[in-house]
Amino acid sequence: MGTLNEEKLTGYLDSLVEKGIPSVDCIVYKDHKEIYRHMNGTVDIDKKQPVQPDQRYLMFSMTKVQTMTAFMQLVEEGKVSLEDEVGKYIPSYKKLFVNDELGLRELTEPMKIWHLLSMQSGLDYDMTRPGLLRVLKEKGENATTKDIVDSFIESPLEFVPGTHFHYSFSHDVVARIIEVITGMSFGEYLKEKIWQPLGMHDTFFAKPDNTGLERLAQQYIMNDDGIVPMEQTCNYQFTEKYQSGGAGLVSCTEDYAKLADTLACGGVTADGVRILKPETVEIFKKNLLGEAGLQEIVSSMGRKGYGYSCGMQVFMHPEVVGSSAPAGIFGWDGAAGSCIQMDTVSKTSIVYVQHVRNCGMAYDIIHPTLRDIVFGGTD
Repeated sequence: MGTLNEEKLTGYLDSLVEKGIPSVDCIVYKDHKEIYRHMNGTVDIDKKQPVQPDQRYLMFSMTKVQTMTAFMQLVEEGKVSLEDEVGKYIPSYKKLFVNDELGLRELTEPMKIWHLLSMQSGLDYDMTRPGLLRVLKEKGENATTKDIVDSFIESPLEFVPGTHFHYSFSHDVVARIIEVITGMSFGEYLKEKIWQPLGMHDTFFAKPDNTGLERLAQQYIMNDDGIVPMEQTCNYQFTEKYQSGGAGLVSCTEDYAKLADTLACGGVTADGVRILKPETVEIFKKNLLGEAGLQEIVSSMGRKGYGYSCGMQVFMHPEVVGSSAPAGIFGWDGAAGSCIQMDTVSKTSIVYVQHVRNCGMAYDIIHPTLRDIVFGGTD
């Protein structure tokens, strides 16, 4: 990448607020140095409170970046393999059924962990599935991560694992596997192995109702009426005792920037604390999708030029979208429009945060534009 065009980046971020995004916050790191930070907009319903550096947000699927980082630590330690069967760690997943074009039948091949990591498990994101509703009705706020993850497979899989890409509850299952392997709650593991080593002091699991949580930016939703306020709920945190590996965290831009910088620099912090080996970080840049999956990540999510690895998209073909950014950029995003993007070659990372649900332009326009400005050196 060339020299960052700060004026262009600031102008673009400010234009988003002018177009109606209530607030934006963006941090760029290069080789452990913060080289850019810009905030604009307001974070309250009355639109009088300016966005603050320590503002909290519901991170939704940006949680997946932490889940994958945590899981790959266990792979490094030899405690688990991507080729392991899921049923080895979660007994309820030993006997699975699939209902596809061939009809309803029992699977003859096991679901493997890499199927979960790459969203090729056959699960879906149906929050009204019968098993889930049954558990919530029977156990209420006492339903645990184990209870809910076990309930996912009471419905048949949508396809044979490994044959298609379909965004799903897969990473919630991975969080449960981490609990089984470590004997810790998922949150305890993240705190000990990621949050404390990186100095991420403002990251934690959301609650089903976050009313009154200090410094939480007002959440909005884009609908036919425009961009309007919505409840401060994290609907993926099903109960007080559930810790969603796919979408459960509350955090702030500054905390996520520390994680992004660490991964962009091969898994090590500025202070020399290593959370992953460089060769492990490189795995995040290796596409795991077959031909069908590569077509499906475009048709279902619009990710032209991208493949998908262990919980993160990887930019494979810049020429497909006419991008000046290099191949190899990896990261992911969240349901409120935030994103994290990293490049190990230039040791550069960007974390962008907004708080608007159902904002299609975030994924189709904003994130690619930020990618090209930061990594492509576009003038």
